[in-house]
Amino acid sequence: MKHYVLVLLMSISCYAHAQQSNDSIATKNLKEVIVSSTRIDLPLSENARSIQIISKENIRKVGVTNVTDLLQQVAGIDIRRRGIGGMQADLYIRGGGFDQTLLLIDGVKLDDAHTGHHTLNLALPIEVIERVEILKGPAARIFGQNAFTGAINIVTKTNLESTAVMTAQIGSYDQINLEGTLGTSNEKTSLLAHYSFKTAEGYRYNTDFDNHNVFLKGQFNKDKFPIDFIASFSDRKFGANGFYARPTNTDQYEETQGSLVAFSSRIQKNNWVFKPRLYWRRGQDEYLFVRNNPALYRNLHILHKVGAALDASHSNVYGTTGVGVDIARVSIASNNLGNRERLMTTLFAEHRFLFDDRRLDITPGAALTHYSDFGTQFFPGLDIGYALNQNLRLYGNIGYTYRIPTFTDLFYSDSRTLGNENLQPEEALTEEIGLRWIKNSWQITAALFNRDAENLIDYISESETDPFQATNVRRVNTKGLELEAKTTFVLGSQPQQFNMGYVYLKDDIKAININFSRYSINSLRHHLTFNYIGQISKALTTSISFKRAQRPTMDAYQVLDASVQWRKNIWTVVFMANNIFNERYTETNLVPMPLGNGLLGVQVAF
Repeated sequence: MKHYVLVLLMSISCYAHAQQSNDSIATKNLKEVIVSSTRIDLPLSENARSIQIISKENIRKVGVTNVTDLLQQVAGIDIRRRGIGGMQADLYIRGGGFDQTLLLIDGVKLDDAHTGHHTLNLALPIEVIERVEILKGPAARIFGQNAFTGAINIVTKTNLESTAVMTAQIGSYDQINLEGTLGTSNEKTSLLAHYSFKTAEGYRYNTDFDNHNVFLKGQFNKDKFPIDFIASFSDRKFGANGFYARPTNTDQYEETQGSLVAFSSRIQKNNWVFKPRLYWRRGQDEYLFVRNNPALYRNLHILHKVGAALDASHSNVYGTTGVGVDIARVSIASNNLGNRERLMTTLFAEHRFLFDDRRLDITPGAALTHYSDFGTQFFPGLDIGYALNQNLRLYGNIGYTYRIPTFTDLFYSDSRTLGNENLQPEEALTEEIGLRWIKNSWQITAALFNRDAENLIDYISESETDPFQATNVRRVNTKGLELEAKTTFVLGSQPQQFNMGYVYLKDDIKAININFSRYSINSLRHHLTFNYIGQISKALTTSISFKRAQRPTMDAYQVLDASVQWRKNIWTVVFMANNIFNERYTETNLVPMPLGNGLLGVQVAF
């Protein structure tokens, strides 16, 4: 497929140069959203990649309490949850692994060198999110390490108005959610503070949890040299019945902490835009194989990542140039993995060329990363887009991407599992072609993609009694089709919104000559989602979310969730119902998901 993509991209370029039209591209009637990037920011309609945006208005109306439940409503995003409340879940995009997807907060990369199991531990509370940007496909040349199959950027609220919001919710399994948000703002300074506490007894034995979240955001010196500050802390304690190891291991227990502190700014000087960042990320994980017997088996890992980045873009007669540098040091102290560290230095460069009265854009770029333990890696890529008319855009991209083994891959050891210090990076070449049509209240996107991955890490063994050791042995070709349609319309006098998404994936796992393997690719082969947000009256809103999913080794399952919200003056009352038809299904490790359950909440905003 990569040859067809290259031919297509070249054909777009040649066709565009052959055109001599002087007509400019008309302004879209649809309100544009500027998609955040570390360097070149573009409206969604001008991007040459598959990108989805979830706005704060939609987040507020869909009836979810956490980012994990929000993302599982998006086709192509495979959220493999273990229970309720988003306590533990793995994030997959387009069939990749949980170590192959990058999460960012306001552009700060939260990759976890310990393990991707903790990627979602720092996902922010719903109340502080402005929007969620989902980039599908290879993003290594844009973001660097871990953006193997895609990236998700959580953008925090930007207009920090003076506000006070308090929320209380109760629900099934003795769930109790308490939240408070305070904000103040003037011409020079804005502050936002949020605290939330969530607890439940669990929907089955040993699935209880307690979760504390603290978030602070400040905007200072806004009229001169703006400085943005964010600080986030998440503390989770939960019973992990069958979450890891075998499903029969019912007494597992885990405590995790995630912290982030970051300073950033955006400075514009003539045609230059500079974006400096300083950040510190801390992660802590304590795991007990038997909850009431820590001496039997206990792992404790504490990870730090400290980094500084500077990105810049320059607009000129040839288009827009983006350059950047990111330097970060990662260290871990662990009773199992030992004391390890890694220094990473990444250089970014890209340029967006514009031709044919801005109808054609060509963006070559690359990232060059030096790892203290893996040498130098190179991630080139190319994006091309062409506006066939004012509403229809054809785009394509191709790029190389890598994933450096985690410290767990390299050094983990127990009676049945061995890491491997000689592992090499996973790598892949990915191609994509797509069409995006935007007109008035409609947006429709279709994309085909292909990924050839090799050196994938598997855990293999020569015999049933030998331990499984991490080894670069797997080669997988992944092909897929992705469709998305969304529209807004008026029913009576009230606005309505409807979204539909469908993704088909096919993994071709290349055969290898091994006796025993732990590797299991179980991507969502078919993933269909429907989301409807209906305004019944000025005060009453309802949402309905439907998902149908099928994995190659499991029967298909269907899940229907719904919510109803009533808003009047300062008061909001919401009722959420999940898995309404009591579907029995699992998302990972044969952990059964809860049957029908509900949550009732009251919010007051001053």
